[in-house]
Amino acid sequence: MSDSVFQNYIAGEWVEGNKGSVANISPADISDVIGQYAQADKAQTEAAIAAAAVGQIEWQKSGLEQRYSVLMAIGDELIARKDELGELLAREEGKTLAEGVGETYRSGQFFHYYAAEVLRQMGETAESVRPGIEIETRREPVGVVGIITPWNFPTATGAWKIAPALAFGNAVVWKPANQVPASAWALTEIISRQGLPAGTMNLVMGPGAEVGDVLINSRGINALTFTGSLDTGRKVAAATAVNLVKCQLEMGSKNALVVLDDADLANAVECAVGGAFGGTGQKCTASSRLIVTEGIHDRFVEAMVERMKKLVVGHPMKAGVNIGAVADARQMEQNLQYLETAKSEGGRLVCGGEVLTEETEGYYMQPALFTETTNAMTINREEAFAPIACIIKVKDYDEALATLNDTNFGLTGGICTQSLKYATDFKRNAKTGCVMVNLPTAGTDYHVPFGGRKDSSFGPREQGTYAKEFYTVVKTTYISA
Repeated sequence: MSDSVFQNYIAGEWVEGNKGSVANISPADISDVIGQYAQADKAQTEAAIAAAAVGQIEWQKSGLEQRYSVLMAIGDELIARKDELGELLAREEGKTLAEGVGETYRSGQFFHYYAAEVLRQMGETAESVRPGIEIETRREPVGVVGIITPWNFPTATGAWKIAPALAFGNAVVWKPANQVPASAWALTEIISRQGLPAGTMNLVMGPGAEVGDVLINSRGINALTFTGSLDTGRKVAAATAVNLVKCQLEMGSKNALVVLDDADLANAVECAVGGAFGGTGQKCTASSRLIVTEGIHDRFVEAMVERMKKLVVGHPMKAGVNIGAVADARQMEQNLQYLETAKSEGGRLVCGGEVLTEETEGYYMQPALFTETTNAMTINREEAFAPIACIIKVKDYDEALATLNDTNFGLTGGICTQSLKYATDFKRNAKTGCVMVNLPTAGTDYHVPFGGRKDSSFGPREQGTYAKEFYTVVKTTYISA
């Protein structure tokens, strides 16, 4: 397997990379080389964009039932192969096998959902202010969609962008994160067998500095959707603005879970552990800030420590493992730097944080919990993307809400309480795009909008019926009787 070279997919053909290939190495076992993956250059990326422009014209003409059948077939195969592809995902990204299988299954559901959306594309009519004139509005494909996805959800993020793009008649040029090309290649291979016009689907693997740079600066792209860091997102927004390219960004977060005195303690602990440490804490929806009122604080800390001691960190394929590997050496180094920063600023490490040694050489870290932190500390201002949670002790609900909102991010926010009064107020006043009540901040459904406020998101929402705002343009037609 390690000698296999997996090629890029451009204009309906599998092609070698002009920049050679790179090894895809598992973070759970650095001796596990999953394969060699082709690296595109600027010329190949431009060729993919040109091919997409041609393919999109043909795909736009396809009948609704054809699009429906294509998306259903993709979803069917992802679900049928969830165990195989979930294992591949876990190998290359480091998350547990259960998480990898679950992500693959959910990716299939995205394609099924947007297959149904194909058949719900209906226009509207309106009365004109002028006699004898009728008005129609309809949605049409935006055109060529550039897609740039991160490494933490290598299949799902691609799926929730590609599925609506194809459903609404667009063509795709997809650049996945170079750390996780295997899952992207596998999804593209499934799509490549669905009889799409050549150029409708393109996969260009390679470094962001070359492939990504072409995509965000191209005049041949009609819309660009990006999920990644805030710094990169700002560069994407600036570059696409020059060419007036429609832009959708999902970026950083610093999510908080509020735990009030009246919370069900056992549920609050499960919400905190699941939200903060699931996926090794490498989720944009992770609740890394735990804002706890003083009446329950000590009991919550004690219960959290006891629960965290039961978490099993290990190789993603092992039975009973709760938390897999950190994504790579660079991410591990960053995690450790944040631990030291938190300590130096006065945080008290009460559990975890150790680098672990497993049977295979990889990147393993015990989840960490800090107490005695403030919202002004670096660890509570910046997104660490790590299995690190910090408890912030507050007096009451009002201080908790103010603390939650005191951030430049605004993706998700959660609260654990048995009070309808506080839950209702929180739903209305948490300045986040998603709100969870007595649930972990991580975990969202595919049929409703997803996105945040402030520095977390920019542009139209993703997922659900709201996706059409990004993947289509509106045309208004006037007709004289």
